[in-house]
Amino acid sequence: MTVTTAPSTIEAPRTDAGWSELIEKVRDLGQYPTRAEAERVTRIVLSALGGHVVGDERVDLARALPEAAARLIAAQIPATRPLTAQEFVDSVAARIEGATPATARWDVSSVLSVLPKFVGDDLVERILRQLPRGYALLFGRAELARSAGDMSLA
Repeated sequence: MTVTTAPSTIEAPRTDAGWSELIEKVRDLGQYPTRAEAERVTRIVLSALGGHVVGDERVDLARALPEAAARLIAAQIPATRPLTAQEFVDSVAARIEGATPATARWDVSSVLSVLPKFVGDDLVERILRQLPRGYALLFGRAELARSAGDMSLA
C-alpha cells in the first residue's frame, strides 16, 4: 500500500469572491501594480486595525467583511492602549519593508477607504467614534465633529 502526503507548505486562506473584490478595490484605489502587492498591504493594514477595534464594533466588522479579512481582524489581540492615527500609521510602516511614514499613510488609506463599501457607513462611524481623533482621514472622511458633551471633556 502506498501512502501519499500533501506537500508540507502552508496553504493560503481560501480566496472568496468578496476577498477578491476587496483586493481589487484596494489595488485600484492605491494604484498598486500587482494584485499580490495590494493583498500584502491589505493583510498588514487589516491585521493592525484588528488590534484597535474592540467590542461590538470588532464583532460587527468581522461579520461584515469577507471571510479572509474577518479572520485577520478576529485573530488580533486587542491593543493595551489606543494608538493615535500617526502612531497607527507608524506601526504599519514598521511592518512593511522599506516603508516611510508617507507610503504607510498611503497604504493605510488605500485599505481603510474601501471598507465602507463592504461594511457600511454606519459601522465605519461607530468604529471612528471608538478610535482616537485623526483616524477619519485615514478612512477617507472628514474628521467627525465632537458633540457638546465631548467638548466639555476637552
